[in-house]
Parts: sequence; structure tokens; C-alpha cells
Amino acid sequence: MANASVWLPAQHPEVEVWAAGGVVWRRSDVGIELLLVHRPAHRDWTFPKGKLDPGETLRRCARREVEEETGFVCSTGVRLPLVTYRDAQRNRKAVVYWTMTVDGGSFVPNREVDAVAWFDLESARASLSYQRDVDLLDEIAAAIASPTVRT
Repeated sequence: MANASVWLPAQHPEVEVWAAGGVVWRRSDVGIELLLVHRPAHRDWTFPKGKLDPGETLRRCARREVEEETGFVCSTGVRLPLVTYRDAQRNRKAVVYWTMTVDGGSFVPNREVDAVAWFDLESARASLSYQRDVDLLDEIAAAIASPTVRT
């Protein structure tokens, strides 16, 4: 299989805006927890993500955006299914997410994200602002359960 950072955009010429992000997770006493970000400008809770820079791979974009928004340096795991939608400008947007685990760092509020929080799967389902993120939860749970995912 070709590198996902190269072939995905070529396979989807209808996409006008590419972005990447991470579904950061950990195991705790309550089970699996997901890290969500709160963006005050949008008044939403979502997964950290951002637009692809020219010449940047999707995986590198995902790691950069997660670090910029959360302060956490993360390792990438399983690539999740492509999420597509129309953005606020009505452009066709595609987001590629990877499962991620924290290697280090700490959160400092910034101009894009004023808070981060860990949510168990059901609390995440109730807190996520967009149905497209909620729809991704089943894929996330399956990917995390995969024996190839680092724990």
C-alpha cells in the first residue's frame, strides 16, 4: 500500500481542504479515555486537528496540530477512516485522524484552545459538538482494541 500521506489526496480530487489530527487516548481506572479540546472561537468540544501545510505529510500535520493545540507530544498509532464534510466556507474538507498516545508535554491554554479534558467513551459521546466526531467513536474503540495498537 502506498504511503497514506501521498495517496489519500490523489484518491480524492474533490477535496478542497485537507486536515489531519489525533484521537489521543489513554487507559485509566474508568477504562479508555479520550482527550478533547475546547475551542472558544467555535464554542465546541472536538478532537485536535488542523489544516495541512504545503509540503507537509498528513501524519506530520496530525502530530504538529495535536502538539500545537494540546501541548502534548504524541506517537501515532492506527489511521482512522477518512472524515469528510463541508467547512464554514462550504469547501469540501477531509480530515485524516490517527489514534495517538502521549509521550510527554503539558497543556498551556493558547489562542485556539482554552481547555483540554479527558473523557470516558460515553462522556465523550455526550460532549462532542459534531455528529461526525460522534460517528468516529465506534471506529476509535475498534482501533484501540486492535492488537497492533500500543498501550
